[in-house]
Amino acid sequence: MLKENETFADLLAAYRSIWNNRLLETGENSCEEILTNAIKRELLDENSHPRVRKTSYEKFYSAIKRVTESPLKAEMKSALITLHVEIMGKIS
Repeated sequence: MLKENETFADLLAAYRSIWNNRLLETGENSCEEILTNAIKRELLDENSHPRVRKTSYEKFYSAIKRVTESPLKAEMKSALITLHVEIMGKIS
């Protein structure tokens, strides 16, 4: 999934730059675990109140749109989209 010059630390930094108000767990978890958990929570809409939650497909569309419209480099966009697709495949 990741190219040789990309790391999960880079992807996590890119993710944080797009979702700048998102609280991300820290601690002993690796960048990969932090990023994967954040995307999973995002797609499951766990950051919203239960009464206003959207479906995973709606959240997936919103996330991909946000990544696509971001000022990130094309390689970062592609890597983040690929990660979203992989996680969406696991939860749906």
